[in-house]
Amino acid sequence: MKTIKNFFILIFLLFMFSVSGQTAEKIFEEAKKNFDKKDYEKSKFLFQRNIVFFPKDAESYLYLAKIYNNEENIEEEKKNLDTTLLLEPDNEEAIYMLINIQLGKSNFEEVNILMNRFSNVCKKMCNKSKEIKKSLQDFEANEKTN
Repeated sequence: MKTIKNFFILIFLLFMFSVSGQTAEKIFEEAKKNFDKKDYEKSKFLFQRNIVFFPKDAESYLYLAKIYNNEENIEEEKKNLDTTLLLEPDNEEAIYMLINIQLGKSNFEEVNILMNRFSNVCKKMCNKSKEIKKSLQDFEANEKTN
């Protein structure tokens, strides 16, 4: 009798884990659809909900960072980018977004450190390094004229 009870408990737990995995996947897809439609409030809620089900989903944190970027909430954007990079250290999009935050703060020492990291991991966004270098050169040129 005890074996049958344990068996049913095991089946129930396996069912719950598989359902929550499917739910998390569906939540992420729905959040992404809302993000693409620029319904940021709804997508933010769904990405946050997805993180509850799947706290190590770097992509949800990255999308939250994009939403906070749109809202011009740099502090929350940076927190989510830092979490993205903690979970996925080679995420070139997150590194690029952090570089832009540091450029906005005129923290060029940090930009150079992030640029080295970006150069080492870039695959799809390597052309962005030219933009960053140009921004740094423009800033240096402005500094010399002032």
